[in-house]
Amino acid sequence: MTDTKHLIIIGDSANMGEVADGSIHLVVTSPPYFNSPFDYPGLFESYKDFLDLLRAIAKQLRMKLATGRLACFITQDVRIEGKLYPVCADLIKIMVEAGFKYRDKITWKKPDGYTRISRRSGSVVKHGYPMYFYPDNIFEEILIFQNGKFNYKSIKKMPLDILEKSKIDIQRFNEERWFLSVWEITNVLPVPTRLEKGIAAFPEEIARRLILLYSFPSETVLDPFLGSGTTSKVAMILGRNSIGYEIDAELKPIIERKLSQYLLESKTEVEFIERGDMKRLRTFLQEKVSRRRSVTQKGKCNAAC
Repeated sequence: MTDTKHLIIIGDSANMGEVADGSIHLVVTSPPYFNSPFDYPGLFESYKDFLDLLRAIAKQLRMKLATGRLACFITQDVRIEGKLYPVCADLIKIMVEAGFKYRDKITWKKPDGYTRISRRSGSVVKHGYPMYFYPDNIFEEILIFQNGKFNYKSIKKMPLDILEKSKIDIQRFNEERWFLSVWEITNVLPVPTRLEKGIAAFPEEIARRLILLYSFPSETVLDPFLGSGTTSKVAMILGRNSIGYEIDAELKPIIERKLSQYLLESKTEVEFIERGDMKRLRTFLQEKVSRRRSVTQKGKCNAAC
């Protein structure tokens, strides 16, 4: 394992003062799903507040991301009380208005058995008439944006050892069908014993593919919404440096646990900075989720939930 450095800031990523302009080579992140009933209920006062946060992040990334490099967002539209919020479309608009090129969209498909018939799709079974249909969603989007034009000639000037370490495993690339715009990857299953319990974590496999496809060893990967620390963990394993921002101070122990097993295997450095703008959110959100689940289990949730 290559020795790397990792900086974790417990604070608001709308201010990335710790990061030098142009020093980031890749962004891999998943913003909080806007007030998602079973992940972040009531986290934002309004959808406008959520979009304002994304605008602030886009402005920061425009400065911090090196020329030609990519920002990858794992996200999806969110339905709340029957209203579907166009998160993906609005994020694309925000990033383009900030000066990014909308480069690609990859669809992450979860296993078909991820959801059983729910109250949403089950409405057709119950009523059997048109207009009752609401599909169960097994897709999320990976939206990819580019910060200007990349100079491909710079690759030829890299040290030979870096180029050798950077080579894509073509056999795996073909066997796992990375070349498609749909990636079939198992989600992080909601088992009670998992480290990320109560956290909407994305699979390490998504971070692994994005980091291997869009960065070189010893470069720096940024995650403005670090959560449980997945991006930093995978960057560490793959010989990249990382910087992560997480506003929720209650997630710091989870991040430490996720990274700790790798710290003993090398001289990897991990530094934590706690800022005054951090918050304590996890307990508050889990209590709201628990109350909502208890209501749902009593059958008070309709098909549009």
